[in-house]
Amino acid sequence: MGYVLMHRLLPFLILAATAIAEPPDVWPGWRGPANGVSMLRTLPSSWNAERGVAWKADVPGRGHSSPVVWGNRIFLTTDIEGEVISGAAPVKHKLEGQPFVHPESVSGNRKHTLKVLAYDAGNGKLLWERTAYEGKVFDDIHRFNTYASPTPVTDGKFVYVWFESQGLYKYDFDGKLVWTASLGGIASLGVGTGGSPVLFEDLILLLCDQDEGKDSFLAAVSTRDGKVAWKLNRKNAITWTTPALVESGGRKLLIVPSTEDVVAYDPRSGKELWRAEGLGGTVVHTPVTGHGMVYVSTGYPTKKTMGIRLDPAPGEARVAWKYEKGTGYIPSPILYGDHVYLMTGAGLLTCLDAHTGEPRYEAKRFPTPGQFVASPVAFDGKVLITSQDGDTYVVKAGPVHEIIGTNPLGEQIFASLALVGDSIYMRAEKHLYRIRASS
Repeated sequence: MGYVLMHRLLPFLILAATAIAEPPDVWPGWRGPANGVSMLRTLPSSWNAERGVAWKADVPGRGHSSPVVWGNRIFLTTDIEGEVISGAAPVKHKLEGQPFVHPESVSGNRKHTLKVLAYDAGNGKLLWERTAYEGKVFDDIHRFNTYASPTPVTDGKFVYVWFESQGLYKYDFDGKLVWTASLGGIASLGVGTGGSPVLFEDLILLLCDQDEGKDSFLAAVSTRDGKVAWKLNRKNAITWTTPALVESGGRKLLIVPSTEDVVAYDPRSGKELWRAEGLGGTVVHTPVTGHGMVYVSTGYPTKKTMGIRLDPAPGEARVAWKYEKGTGYIPSPILYGDHVYLMTGAGLLTCLDAHTGEPRYEAKRFPTPGQFVASPVAFDGKVLITSQDGDTYVVKAGPVHEIIGTNPLGEQIFASLALVGDSIYMRAEKHLYRIRASS
């Protein structure tokens, strides 16, 4: 009887190993518990623009930050672009020693109003909005990027909002500004930044890799007073990744991937603990962790995913495996159960064995062609992948490719989804949606 019970529970135990337990009403930061995986089984998996929509709220301006949820509060950031500022010019860049202007750079000469928004999770009412910053910005952004792309992070009492060069802000849940902090200008080759703040105990961890690496750094800011607790200079070219906190040997590590290397730091002190080979390409993806490994990837100009052992045995290589295709520029991979899922920007899905890197299926297409920016989420044996056109595909988790649902919203989506209670919160181009299982 014990064997039968264990056999039946095994799939759920495996899934639990790749999901960090959070209360059912919490999605506290970028990718929720940092991996995009929820243990909830009460979430909806079928909807469209009318069916399943509990409410729909207006969102002013533009932003790619994902919804952050704690109890009855949802937090978003947004950027409202204004008029051209006479004489304003973004910072100048160099690439390979030569002056560089990205052909898709825009907006650095305009006034920008950067706001924090708080909504009621129950009914979608806008509870408050605060202007964190208003005025000239430090750098250009890519025409598809925004000045409100990093996702906030919350500890349940306060919300921490990062507008990169325009500052870090701490608000309480009623919208009172507690403190502001500035780490200076962050040069992004004129395309903007994208990594989100990471909360570790009483520290906010911020990765600030810049241009060719001369001024790159990693910093920790105290949640108490906004002062810099430590700052570590790096020589890494610009990345757009969000570092990942992982557990290894009874301690926390902060994993930071880049073109040149993958480094594990002590998040308390900034001390380097170990280093592995780099990805050789631009790093936008957030690492994911499980099975004693951390999985890092890049999709441009090279395509590479690596499974890196957190605590290799004596004589065992740090890098367990490599897979050199299947990744896109922006969507991060997701680890769910025994499989790592990779997405290209054009909508090709690949499933790898998380232990060996062997492909279970490769480059499977979705029914409707599209572009993909949002990172996948997963729950209850399903992986949800949302296109820029607002179509969310429900893929059965496991080694056999099977699409079990298509959910069109009819509005563009760049932000990743938030999974809370019986609801999925979706930030679309102009609206915030609550998709509810019983609606």
